[in-house]
Parts: sequence; structure tokens; C-alpha cells
Amino acid sequence: MTTNIESSPAAGPLAAEASGSNQSPRQRRRESRGNLTFSKGARAKAVIKHVILSVAALVMIYPLLWLVVSSLRPNDLIFKDPTLLLTTFKLDNFTNGWTALSHPFGQYLFNSAVVVLGSIIGNLVSCSMTAYAFARLHFTGKKFLFGSMLVTIMLPIHVILVPQYILFSQIGWINTFWPLIVPKLLATDAFFTFLMVQFIRGIPKELDEAARIDGAGHPRIFLRVILPLMVPALATTTIFTFIWTWNDFFSQLIYLTKPETFTVPVALRQFVDSTSATDWGSMFAMSVVTLLPVFVVFLFGQRFLIKGIATTGIK
Repeated sequence: MTTNIESSPAAGPLAAEASGSNQSPRQRRRESRGNLTFSKGARAKAVIKHVILSVAALVMIYPLLWLVVSSLRPNDLIFKDPTLLLTTFKLDNFTNGWTALSHPFGQYLFNSAVVVLGSIIGNLVSCSMTAYAFARLHFTGKKFLFGSMLVTIMLPIHVILVPQYILFSQIGWINTFWPLIVPKLLATDAFFTFLMVQFIRGIPKELDEAARIDGAGHPRIFLRVILPLMVPALATTTIFTFIWTWNDFFSQLIYLTKPETFTVPVALRQFVDSTSATDWGSMFAMSVVTLLPVFVVFLFGQRFLIKGIATTGIK
């Protein structure tokens, strides 16, 4: 009598474990990583790619590093040595640059901070309200007004500069910060309005309907439902407004002509004198001081910036 012995279900794992015990430790480590081993050609391509990217990054960041190094050099060595090797360490450029102009450089930093703060508040309030109207409300001429707003993005600032200057001059706003702040309260930055419109359109309308069932109107829906969800878009608007306004030279040069009203970009221009020797060391030192706020804002707001752009449909 013959008996057929069938393998039990447990024999499979046991056999696999037994076969696995015959493998070397290196083979088991390879299998635990999913057998994803790079060939020599793939490794060479990866190394070459990283080398090229590193060289490109160094080329792009070289002017900034040279600026920082030059701010610590004497004037007679700034343009003689293009390298980044710092043989002399001179902090006098910072102390001299702080008091080189008619007012301490802190006054210009304060003026820029006032303009930047007013611009940020203006863009956050006006652009968010305008974006909510375009994204949620229904009114006559909505598509035409939205298209007109998009056209203004492609309109150069030089086209409207002369009419605006005449208007602000007639109402006595020259040499004040109002021409730089008040337009922001009127949602003149169409880019931020469009960015917020795209973000609000991605918010489910069911949230609005649920709030409307509870008796909420448009102001309450905007403040209690939409606005808390717009944090990434608001953070993106804040960062871009800060960088663009802080670095704006042309508009501030047009409207601000008195030294006590100068902002940082206009004040830095005063270091360059065509009739006498330019104090390059002091100018570079104050340029480094000016770049620090931008660097800090971008460093801490980078994740909000990326998230805000990624969730608004802008590629």
C-alpha cells in the first residue's frame, strides 16, 4: 500500500527560510533593499550629474559670495582680487556705511519696513476680498472684469507711471509713502488676485453651502470658512510682496526725493558718486545688511511658498 505524502502549507515558509539560510549576508541585504543595485554606468552618470549641478550652483552663488567677501575688504583690494579668499578682515565698512549718508542707515531700513508692511497688509486684505468675489459671487460683467484684471498683468508699469505721478502730485502725495501703499489697498497687483482665485476655486463649495444652511452670509463665509483655508496662498502673497517691495527701486525713486524719506534701494544708490570716489566697501557692507531680511524671510517661508504655488494650479 502506497501512501502519498502531501506537503503541508507550513512547508513553504520553512523551505524558503531554509533556502534563505544558505544565502550570504550580502545577498540577503540586497534582497532586503529590493535588489536595487546601481550599475557602474548608472553611478558614473549620477556622479557627473551632481558635479555639473554643483558647478552650476557655485557659478550662480558666486556673485553673492563675492559681495559678502568684498564687504570685508579695503576699497583698494575689492576689484583687484576676484577670488573668495579673504586675506584682510575689515569691519570698518559696516560702521562707516551705517553713518556715511545724511541719515543713519537705520532710518532707511525703517522707511522700507513701513512701505513693506503697508503693502503686505494692503495686498492681503484687498486681493483676498477681490479673489473671493471672482471665485464665489455671481454678478454682471464678472467674466469681462476678470479678463480685464488678467490683462493688467501684462501691462508694463511704465505705461501707467506718468498718469499716476500726475494724480499723486496733484493731491500732494509726493515725498510720502502713500503712493507706494494706497494702490495696494485697491487690489492693483493682479497676480496675487489671480493666485487667490485659483486657490479658492480648489476649495469645495459644499463648505460654503453648509455655512449658508447655518445662516452665514458672504462676509461670515469669507472670514470663517474661506480665509482660514487660504493660509498657503496668503503666505505666498506675503513673501512675494515683501521681496518685490523691499527690492523695488524704480517706483520708490520716482516718488521719494527727500533724503529723510529714502528707502533702502534709493539709499544704496547714494553711495555711488560720479563726481568723486565711490566708497564701494561701505556700499557692499550695507548691501549685505539689506539682503539679510530677504534671506531670513525666504528661509523661513520657503515651505509656505512652495505649498502655496503648488496648490493654486500655477505651474
